[in-house]
Amino acid sequence: MRVEQLVLGLVAFARSAIAAPAPLDLVVRDGVSADDCPGYEASNVKKTDSSITADLTLAGDACNVYSDDLKDLKLLVEYQSKDRLHVKIFDKDEQVYQVQEELVPRPKHGETPSADAALEFELVEKPFSFKITRKENDEVLFDTSGRQLIFESQYVGLRTSLPDNPNIYGLGEHSDPFRLPNVNYHRTMWNSESPFIPTNANLYGSHPVYFDHRGDKGTHGVFLLNANGMKIDLDVTESGDQYLQYNTIGGIIDLYFLAGKQPAEVSKQYADTVGYSAMYPYWAFGFHQCKYGYWDVNMVAEVVGNYSTAGIPLEVMWTDIDYMDGRQDFTTDPERFPIGKMRELVSTLHSRGQRYVLILDPGVHFKEGYAPYERGHEMGVFYKNADGSDHLGVQWAGTVAWPDWLAPNTSKWWADEIATTFSADNGIDLDGIWVDMNEASNFCGDIDCNPLDNQGNPPKVGHDPRPNTGRPIPGFPDDFQPNRRSVTRQDNGKYKGLPGRDLFVAKYDPVNHRGNLSGFTIWTNNTNADGTKAYDTHNLHGHAMSHVTYDAMLARRPGLRPLVLTRSTFAGNGRKATHWFGDNESSWEHYRVSIRQMLAWVSMHQMPMVGSDVCGFNGNANEQMCARWALLGAFQPFYRNHAEISSVQQEFYQWPLTITAAKKAIDTRYKLIDYAYTALHYQTTQGTPMINPLFFLYPEDSNTFGIQHQWFYGDALLISPVTTDWSESVTLYLPKDTFYDYWTGRRIEGLGANVTLNHVSWTDIPVHIRAGTIIPQRANSANTTAELRKENFVFVVAPDVDGKAKGRLYIDEGEKIVQEQTTLLDITWDNGHITVGGRWGYPGLKGESITIERFKVLGQEEIQMGSLGEASTFDPATGAVTVEGSWNLDADFEVHM
Repeated sequence: MRVEQLVLGLVAFARSAIAAPAPLDLVVRDGVSADDCPGYEASNVKKTDSSITADLTLAGDACNVYSDDLKDLKLLVEYQSKDRLHVKIFDKDEQVYQVQEELVPRPKHGETPSADAALEFELVEKPFSFKITRKENDEVLFDTSGRQLIFESQYVGLRTSLPDNPNIYGLGEHSDPFRLPNVNYHRTMWNSESPFIPTNANLYGSHPVYFDHRGDKGTHGVFLLNANGMKIDLDVTESGDQYLQYNTIGGIIDLYFLAGKQPAEVSKQYADTVGYSAMYPYWAFGFHQCKYGYWDVNMVAEVVGNYSTAGIPLEVMWTDIDYMDGRQDFTTDPERFPIGKMRELVSTLHSRGQRYVLILDPGVHFKEGYAPYERGHEMGVFYKNADGSDHLGVQWAGTVAWPDWLAPNTSKWWADEIATTFSADNGIDLDGIWVDMNEASNFCGDIDCNPLDNQGNPPKVGHDPRPNTGRPIPGFPDDFQPNRRSVTRQDNGKYKGLPGRDLFVAKYDPVNHRGNLSGFTIWTNNTNADGTKAYDTHNLHGHAMSHVTYDAMLARRPGLRPLVLTRSTFAGNGRKATHWFGDNESSWEHYRVSIRQMLAWVSMHQMPMVGSDVCGFNGNANEQMCARWALLGAFQPFYRNHAEISSVQQEFYQWPLTITAAKKAIDTRYKLIDYAYTALHYQTTQGTPMINPLFFLYPEDSNTFGIQHQWFYGDALLISPVTTDWSESVTLYLPKDTFYDYWTGRRIEGLGANVTLNHVSWTDIPVHIRAGTIIPQRANSANTTAELRKENFVFVVAPDVDGKAKGRLYIDEGEKIVQEQTTLLDITWDNGHITVGGRWGYPGLKGESITIERFKVLGQEEIQMGSLGEASTFDPATGAVTVEGSWNLDADFEVHM
């Protein structure tokens, strides 16, 4: 379709457009506030062995504080499993938007008899309220009686009481403390591009699930399946009563209560609810490098070469939008990133056992002759204005159209473009895809912006001394100023959203830090192909894009695990995507923030393969902080150095300290990849977190409840980085337990108290092994994970006070979705006796090792030398006994020290 035709269509639309209705007053009737609303009363209550239903009717005159009160509601309660209780409150006519099943599949109702359930639902009919109680100890977990339910067309309010000074976690995405503040604290959920990841603000993702930890009384979780914009308040009343309050601008109340009662059990139950994480390739645990501003393919190759010269392993090279022709998806710049050179780069990386990942953005350039746009337009994949023209915005390429990920042809169009551009035969044979800007970020700040004024011109990149080779993009007449406030298409129907709402303005303000709802994003009055509105589905845009991209990568490489990294997320996104924490800053505070973000995402949001831009994205890194960050990042699941175009080069080879720190960090990380890979396997199959906050393993130790700068990597390794600015000291907490120093092997008795370590060099990080665990690792590191798999195994045994320990090891081929041959081992140590057994099957590919060459048993200072076998040696400096040998991992065996 020619651009001139599109312009004519836009002009015709502009002439017929009508202005959006003016906002109503926040308080419709003088003197009426939310506290005056009548609430509801229940009737027609029906109970079965595993469910409760009731009608809810407005109990008085409508207050209409923020919009119109709904008179008639329905209540549904399901005892779905022993540990999961579902409570749903929705409109009688079922018009109010509910999250699409295909985006977030619902867990099955197992019809558990209420008598067998861990939780109990109690209903008060008039005024309507409900309470959730843990039967085991009569602990009240959720109680709505403190404030009346409000259910309006553009506002839903529900409050629950909490214990004094509660331990509340989750409610991502945010950069706030791990243990959330509980006085005057507000969590906005409205996905937004968020440079410098500000505190007390909405960021890139929405995960309305919280964990409530009550020490010896247990931990439980509460998940609100609602994708609408919302603000969740943690505060106290004037009388001092603690509460949590949901305030959403639409949708329904769709609550899942997860009984726990151990913290890790809540994690599993949340995975049962929203879906288990995908299993990712073995190579994804390698070290990754990227920078916005690598100006041509030669510079990308130079970075790879510089890592090799410095002796720092590099697994995956990434390229940001620099590679595109005019910042257009599915193109390469013919001068700076010619396809022939790109293919040569990728083939060289692959020959060295390395990988390559490229970025894609959702904004598709609105330009005559740009084939991906023209094909997408013909297939009807873009958001539409009321007159049928494509809805436009502004992103890197200039004026762009936005894919509607719910349109019937979008998945095929996207998959076809990916298959063509990234063809192994004649395109760029990449190994993963990074989807960015998918909140979606729009350079138009508000609905008065004219996207046709922003045709775009690629900026100069990096520090290239050559003139910019980007070409101007043809524009439209400067005086063309159409009215872009599009007329909302009303598509009423089941779960599509109530008619008559103001889809630009919510009278209740959820406090979006980027301004109004449509600020810097796709305008919220757009209608999706299925009839739902962007007002309701905004927070699902990136979630849907990443899932469509996962499916496209799977179609491109059938049978292989896709690696899709996404910036914008929603609950359940881990089923098909990984996440990094966005555009952070090269600062000590964001170094610390990366820890507390990781803790919540892995252990509570069921997205295990996450991490921050190591050394920071915005601003300039310095040598000391980057050295510390190189070490910290090595013990996080996703490990990538990435920086912004105007930032100084911060690759690990840039400074002497970072070279030393990175070599130590990556050497250790690679030796431990099988340990981490095993932990990921258990998270993807059993929901067991591969990163553990300290209170997950010591749930009754109140000293652990607020710890946010230490963590367990797996269940054995306690990581305690230096987190004070410019410091060489760290004060860490050691629970009352036995530990071993990972670096020296020496035993340390934790006293449930803080310990200060001084003189921690810039290239060191404290790591301790928890007693009672066994750690499988490789005998030596390697430059790539392919080479690493040729190294033999070493099992490090850390006995507890009873002389016992246990561990596990999972081995498979590393990249296929369906693994026909796998090995899953249980390893135990019992006072000098090692037993290795389990499920055998993985034979090892050509050149790989599935051989143990030694066991190293720590804490054996009191060993009698005469009791050791010929193959055993004792090191008095560390107190460790080493048992040498050669044991193939293909059958059960035992070893006596």
